[in-house]
Amino acid sequence: MKTCALFSGGKDSTLALWCAIHQAHDVKCLLTVFPERRDSWMFHHPGVEWTHLQATAIGIPQVTVKASGVKEQELSALSQSLSRLSATHGIECVVTGALASEYQKSRVDRVCDQLGLRSIAPLWGIDPERLLAEQLQMGFEFILSACMAMGLSQSWLGRVIDSAALNELKGLRKKYGIHLAFEGGEAETFVTDAPIFTNRLRILEAEPIWTGDAGYLNIVRADIVEKQLRNQ
Repeated sequence: MKTCALFSGGKDSTLALWCAIHQAHDVKCLLTVFPERRDSWMFHHPGVEWTHLQATAIGIPQVTVKASGVKEQELSALSQSLSRLSATHGIECVVTGALASEYQKSRVDRVCDQLGLRSIAPLWGIDPERLLAEQLQMGFEFILSACMAMGLSQSWLGRVIDSAALNELKGLRKKYGIHLAFEGGEAETFVTDAPIFTNRLRILEAEPIWTGDAGYLNIVRADIVEKQLRNQ
């Protein structure tokens, strides 16, 4: 099935893409939406300008589109892009990294239904603790690119999520009730390596932007390196 993967550069969309590839979908392109507002209800913002490096590392063409970021209005950009891809690439199916957000999944489903496309969310309903643990075991590497929840201080920005970080997140879940996969808007992630990457990303320069009790990581410079250069 000719497929388009909605791709934000975060852990969920990257894992959903991995699932699509391993389920023998013919992934023709990655569609990345650039919201003009950081508080977009639908689309990931932090680090999205660096998704072209991830697309290069994956080896699948990327299509980008700008959206207003205004609630509900931003769906028109998604609909128009998918309509064009259906006509130009023969897209029949859309894969998303939706895990627990009814708001996001229902709107993608609605857009796809209107266009006669199949909407697939391979991660939907999976236990978040199991999901994170399995991703780490599979070799996914990702950092926190934004923090918007109690317990996630500025020190978490840019931190690689490994088994030690996962254990700390479990403690924060118990204390503050955060969603381990951040589906409540607690945080955003940026993937630097994955099993479907031929090379990995290296962040050369980044600065935390912190206001009050929330913030994001502004990635200033990044590049692609061979995987054996992970620790260099």
